[in-house]
Amino acid sequence: MAFFFSTTTTNTLLPFLGLLSLFLLLPPLTTANHRPLDSTPLTFREAPAFRNGESCLSTTIHVAMTLDSNYLRGTMAAVLSILQHSTCPENVVFHFLYVKHEPEVFSSIKSTFPYLNFKVYRFDTKLVRGLISKSIRQALDQPLNYARIYLSDILPTEVRRLIYLDSDLVIVDDIAKLWGVDLKNKVLAAPEYCHANFTNYFTELFWLDPELPKTFSGRKPCYFNTGVMVIDVEKWRNENYTRKTEDWMIVQKQRRIYQLGSLPPFLLVLAGNIEPVDHRWNQHGLGGDNIEGKCRGLHPGPISLLHWSGKGKPWLRLDSRKPCNVDHLWAPYDLYRSSKHSFEE
Repeated sequence: MAFFFSTTTTNTLLPFLGLLSLFLLLPPLTTANHRPLDSTPLTFREAPAFRNGESCLSTTIHVAMTLDSNYLRGTMAAVLSILQHSTCPENVVFHFLYVKHEPEVFSSIKSTFPYLNFKVYRFDTKLVRGLISKSIRQALDQPLNYARIYLSDILPTEVRRLIYLDSDLVIVDDIAKLWGVDLKNKVLAAPEYCHANFTNYFTELFWLDPELPKTFSGRKPCYFNTGVMVIDVEKWRNENYTRKTEDWMIVQKQRRIYQLGSLPPFLLVLAGNIEPVDHRWNQHGLGGDNIEGKCRGLHPGPISLLHWSGKGKPWLRLDSRKPCNVDHLWAPYDLYRSSKHSFEE
């Protein structure tokens, strides 16, 4: 069941959510890398076991996410939200990509979701060595942020279609609905935002170049967020979209044509040539902008997925006792043991 928010509903909730924040207890302080200062491994409560309904078929839904200690708390909440709102949670198979082997991270997944069907894959950072350019926020420069480009090379060939999700989101609807999107022979489907000023995603150097903007000839490019994507993995592999994306990363190293990490190469290759998905599947930007991460409200309309893209992350703002109102929508999925605002069995 999806959420529906209107401007009136959101405004009505503001006083209540603001009052609720006063009763949150203060967990351990965190550093900029989202870990407790004492470096003690995060511990999580075991999630309930979610089982398939009687009407479930044998369809497998493949979900890919990155996995590391810095965003583990977000990943746990995302997984819980997917399972909790799925009619057929046992049909979901998770594919986690990691860079650094962190045994406590893997053991946390197993102990928190002992019934979870998942696989882990190491992302070789050599694939992006020399290709990553400094962006406006350090978190966007991490090699694991680029792993989504290489999914067709990392995952087994039997995974022909998948949903890629960031770790700073929760789903409040049945993920099978997103899985069922008709790609219509496109390699990728995602919500498009054609009202956004597309020119802002590239530098003046790019737009003034006599040749580079011609890459958009014959298509109407619109911004889309790469934190929620339905991908035809087989088509991506066969048509070599990884190489096409890498080519633009090479141009970026030479010319400085953008400033936002792994997003612009996707836009350069695919903007205007994806299958649009209903906006309800990515209520993004809840983390604010990439510089200050100031609070943002919800857009009116139905919501199936809440996404804290941007600098501000809900677990950090809740722990600091300076949450945004929307952060209380993430809190019920928080399985962190020291959290007092989280989901209870």
